Amino acid sequence: MDRKKLVLLLGALIIAIGTAMAARSMFAGAAVPQAEAAVKEPQGPKVLVAQRALPVGTIITADAVAYQAWPKQMVQDAYFLDGEADMNKLLGTVVRHAITAGEPVTQGSLVAPGDRGFLAAALGPGMRAITVPVSAKTGVGGFVFPGDRVDLMLTQTVKGDEEAALKTAETILRNIRVLATDQSTETTHDGDGKTVVRAFRTVTLEVTPKIAEKVAVAQTIGTLSLTLRSIADNESELERAIASGEVELPEGASKADEEAYIRTAMSRPRDGASSFVTGGDVSRFQRRSMPRMDAAPAPQPVIAMSGATAAIAPAAPKGPMVRVTRGKDTIAVPVGK
Repeated sequence: MDRKKLVLLLGALIIAIGTAMAARSMFAGAAVPQAEAAVKEPQGPKVLVAQRALPVGTIITADAVAYQAWPKQMVQDAYFLDGEADMNKLLGTVVRHAITAGEPVTQGSLVAPGDRGFLAAALGPGMRAITVPVSAKTGVGGFVFPGDRVDLMLTQTVKGDEEAALKTAETILRNIRVLATDQSTETTHDGDGKTVVRAFRTVTLEVTPKIAEKVAVAQTIGTLSLTLRSIADNESELERAIASGEVELPEGASKADEEAYIRTAMSRPRDGASSFVTGGDVSRFQRRSMPRMDAAPAPQPVIAMSGATAAIAPAAPKGPMVRVTRGKDTIAVPVGK
């Protein structure tokens, strides 16, 4: 290749490199167009919808329902609208007709405490409702609401015969669902408009017929107290029960069937072995064992029947005795008499 052609080739290469660098700088300095997604705000009022599936008998809690935007043309008069419905009055109501997740809650699907058919709608199949009296001390300070789960504790004093009484506290029932309380809110009319909450004096519980009998008897023995359960307690106890084989999931069941079975097992009140403490477990100056009860009655004389005659055997003498034998006869003679 001659010198002239080599110079031309080198010049062309330099020009190509310069052109490429100029083009790169031009494209790099240009503003990159941003793709903005058009977010369309939902139109229409907000209606109350179910956050999860709500079967019949479910007690409405704050996490069960929420307001959601709904097309205006699909809003019905029976819906609860944000700004018009009072959420505080809806809490504690019971689902009368099953509601699927995401479905609007209608006024006819809920029944409020005090309305006709409230307890009948809240009770599960085969369950019963029983009411127990409580106070601020025995009712967790008023922080028990419909839908909560509680344990039932019995406190009693066992009296003995001329001995110190035995103080006991015993958890007799577990995982009992609270159906209703007689708590109410009142607004004062003195111009301040303050809301006054009246503490409840009774609590209505959902139990089985057998547990209802036990609760009725327990009220005559001592004082009943409620202990509030954590939401996580049922899940952990159910896992232990499944692992130990106490609860067996049906074979070949679908996921929905298993979830329904687990929900039923978690909602079942438990009436098993009770736990207890005595005064001796709390204080060294209290009893730990059962006090001595009244002495057993003295044994009755034995009646020996022989033919048509009856002989009453004398009662055994009490106190220190000496056996005296005369010939073939031996008798017991009390000492000191």
